[in-house]
Amino acid sequence: MEGGLSGNTVVPNSNDKSTVLDVKPLRMLIPQFPDTSEGPPFVCAPPNGPFPSGFSPFFPFSGPQGSQSTPDLNQNGLISTILPIRSFRVENASPMDAAHDTHKQKSVASSSVKKKAKVDKGSKLSFTTPINFDPRISLSERDDGNRELVENVLSRFDALRRKLSQMEDAVESHSGIIKRSDLKAGNMMMSKGVRTNMKKRIGAVPGVEIGDIFFFRMELCLVGLHAQSMAGIDYIKGELEGELVALSIVSSGGYDNDAEDPDILIYSGQGGNAGRDKEASDQKLERGNLALEKSLHRGNEVRVIRGFKDAIFQASKVYVYDGLYKIQESWMEKGKSGCNTFKYKLVRIPGQTGAFATWKSILKWKEGVSSRVGLILSDLTSGAESTPVVLVNEVDDEKRPACFTYLATVKYLKSFDLVQTTLGCNCHDACRPGNSNCSCIKKNGGDFPYTANGVLACRKPLIYECGPSCPCIRNCKNRVSQGGLKFHLEVFKTSDRGWGLRSWDSIRAGAFICEYAGEVFDSDKARQDEGDGEINEYIFYTNRLYEPFKWNYEPELVGEASSDATEDYDIPSPLTISAKNNGNVARFMNHSCTPNVFWQPIVYEHNNGAYLHICFFAKKRIPAMTELTYDYGTPCQNETEGDNTTSGRKVCLCGSPKCRGYFY
Repeated sequence: MEGGLSGNTVVPNSNDKSTVLDVKPLRMLIPQFPDTSEGPPFVCAPPNGPFPSGFSPFFPFSGPQGSQSTPDLNQNGLISTILPIRSFRVENASPMDAAHDTHKQKSVASSSVKKKAKVDKGSKLSFTTPINFDPRISLSERDDGNRELVENVLSRFDALRRKLSQMEDAVESHSGIIKRSDLKAGNMMMSKGVRTNMKKRIGAVPGVEIGDIFFFRMELCLVGLHAQSMAGIDYIKGELEGELVALSIVSSGGYDNDAEDPDILIYSGQGGNAGRDKEASDQKLERGNLALEKSLHRGNEVRVIRGFKDAIFQASKVYVYDGLYKIQESWMEKGKSGCNTFKYKLVRIPGQTGAFATWKSILKWKEGVSSRVGLILSDLTSGAESTPVVLVNEVDDEKRPACFTYLATVKYLKSFDLVQTTLGCNCHDACRPGNSNCSCIKKNGGDFPYTANGVLACRKPLIYECGPSCPCIRNCKNRVSQGGLKFHLEVFKTSDRGWGLRSWDSIRAGAFICEYAGEVFDSDKARQDEGDGEINEYIFYTNRLYEPFKWNYEPELVGEASSDATEDYDIPSPLTISAKNNGNVARFMNHSCTPNVFWQPIVYEHNNGAYLHICFFAKKRIPAMTELTYDYGTPCQNETEGDNTTSGRKVCLCGSPKCRGYFY
């Protein structure tokens, strides 16, 4: 070890066995061989040469040929040119990464060889984010956010997480590894500065509104609502003698925190729970518990985030920001384990918008729909959908919308003319991500269009699903739009825009909502009907001009080159669907200049023909009881009479800050 790397100290010729040697283990870099398309061919040569023409020796074999002496790395001339091995890491590890790595090392050390192999298999997903990546968020915006910035961060997180899930499904479909694309996406965004409201504060968080929903704890960290990814209590040292002050709590069912009154929360302190290697114990008045006790006497506001089970994805949770509370009292009592537990009573500050109370009401409606105020029909579809759609009017005395026949899907008179072949897949079980032999996956560019839980991964010009003629099983993951309604929808009377549509369930970005069902006919017939004085307000045109928007992930964050790939629709020929006489719930969706829903063209084969379907997906996370809207688009010239672009124009009442003032 003489002349070894700097930092490894060796005592030469020492026979004193009592001397403790400060020897640090060497780490080696795995050699990276360049691809032939990226540079000259790889050349293998002995460490001390000779080297082919054009290639020079590399350190530490840069001495004269034949020299066996190791260069002294303590020379000043060499130290300045050598980088520590840690500088070759792809990304700087955050504290959360470090904690994760520590946990992983412990688990690997205690696992069998078989489990280690699984961990190694999962390492296939590695990303190199460019050093000069632009987060498009200034330093001041990272400290203090706003509404637009919060929505931007959450949208970028959703897009990245969906892409990582898609990649995990393709690589690790049989590995048995627990997939946490949410943690990966959160860590990647934090390390690259794609976050806001980093400055901790008491009270409201800029840009976060009461009723906002979150599906992952990492999202709370990214927008500064709750900085702890695991702990339920977030706190800081206050200005008064450095005492702890509670900022926010997450009540997610880990303790007995329930109360009948939705404006009152009985919150259990943290700690003392039984674990794998420890028994339950008394809670201690420290850290978060101490912060809550101090905030009781201080009287400061505490943000409360309520967590409850996702009605659609039972294994997941939904977190709703319920506003500001104040701690009214605290006490200690025996918990279910028999150990002492701290209890804190928090009371919601009056005058705030309802959030958790709305969720409690929805639970009662699901138990008995008759308890819904303003109920007209318990199922508008008359059983056509597996999930009933209720009809409600709390505004006036109108009993129901104009009569129509309910259709669960689009009605075609002839096959849709596609250029690409309509052959189905050859899978005999379920189509699996990463299966290069599946013809339906090939049509989608080699990517499975949905994640494992049925969420659309990326918006595409056209998506191909498995059809009724495909031999794969009926619940194949590539049949998402054919499974009918999954959310409990409600058709309701609005105050100024007729009938509208909303959901009793919270909806995550990319979730399938419904198809636009109706009768397909050509545009000439639509114009003829309107020319005869029959105004059809329930009509969908695929050839209208729609406001462009970016919904997919940022390629740079997953180590891909920046791409100009379009998300714009690519439909071989225009399609017009009328839902005036025959249709489904989609006919009740109103227009918005800032919609929360977008449409995606989907094709699947049936009866030896290919048919196009217009399917609606959530553009962003949508809290329960929020109206569902999409952009109706602007007519092309051939849809209007000559150059009369004002024909059919209506006043827009969407209320969006970016409202155009009109729609068609």
